[in-house]
Amino acid sequence: MATPLLVLKVDVDTLRGTLEGAPRLVELLQRHQTDATFLFSLGPDHTGWAIRRVFRRGFLGKVKRTSVIEHYGLKTLLYGTLLPGPDIGRRAGDMMRRIHAAGFETGIHCWDHVYWQDQVAGADREWTVRQMRQAVERYAEIFGAAATVHGAAGWQMNSHALRLTAELGFTCCSDSRGTHPFLPVVDGATIRCPQFPTTLPTLDELIGLDGITPANVADRLLALTASAPATGHVFTLHAELEGMKFLPILDRLLTGWRAQGYRLGALRTLADEMTLGALPRHEVAYGTVPGRTGTLLIQRPATLVGH
Repeated sequence: MATPLLVLKVDVDTLRGTLEGAPRLVELLQRHQTDATFLFSLGPDHTGWAIRRVFRRGFLGKVKRTSVIEHYGLKTLLYGTLLPGPDIGRRAGDMMRRIHAAGFETGIHCWDHVYWQDQVAGADREWTVRQMRQAVERYAEIFGAAATVHGAAGWQMNSHALRLTAELGFTCCSDSRGTHPFLPVVDGATIRCPQFPTTLPTLDELIGLDGITPANVADRLLALTASAPATGHVFTLHAELEGMKFLPILDRLLTGWRAQGYRLGALRTLADEMTLGALPRHEVAYGTVPGRTGTLLIQRPATLVGH
């Protein structure tokens, strides 16, 4: 690649994020004349179910650090508990189509965000197929075309889901955390659907740790990107965060990354520049990252030869 690429991957978790945060991001991205990938939650918004994580180690600390109620709104946090969970695809399909019509890449985040995030690690193939097919079918219903990209909710996957990324015909996926593009290896077999892992920490992982605040978090991220790897970076942002209160931070980051010499683009930009057969093969495993509770899918460092 002539100049380093920094991919912007937008996770849209909730109904509010789809209707309010995503269009604000579109406006900002258009002002900066940059592409991005919007990954939508397409089924019910059961954000309130996340209260079941209250006993998970580190969960309450993260809630305190990142002002969850302020970012998501009280109504969203009641969906699935005191309020019925609205069907995001039914309620916000028009907005999703508008974002696609504006020229942005769109893809699948999940069917039911909290349900997927909390259950997929231990789920069997039947459960996984049902969840992913519901999302695939709803995406086709909304957009009139098949989805080509997938980015799992909470970077949560299992071996069945990884195999399904190829079976369902995705061009590329961003379901993991890691350092560079790769082909995942599951039980000794290579999955022929490339993973473009998130390579940078998210804002909510940084804020509240080591003296980092909303006022200086952009400086911290720009320090991390000052030296560009040959394969560039993938940065994950959220419609509920960078599309709302953290929008000015993202504005500063976009300006800073351009000043550092990056091209800003979507996952499809990276896919167009990759040769599938030349990608290294890596196993994946569940691991942790600083600032995020629980475990998530991590690219293992050892490159596997063959397969």
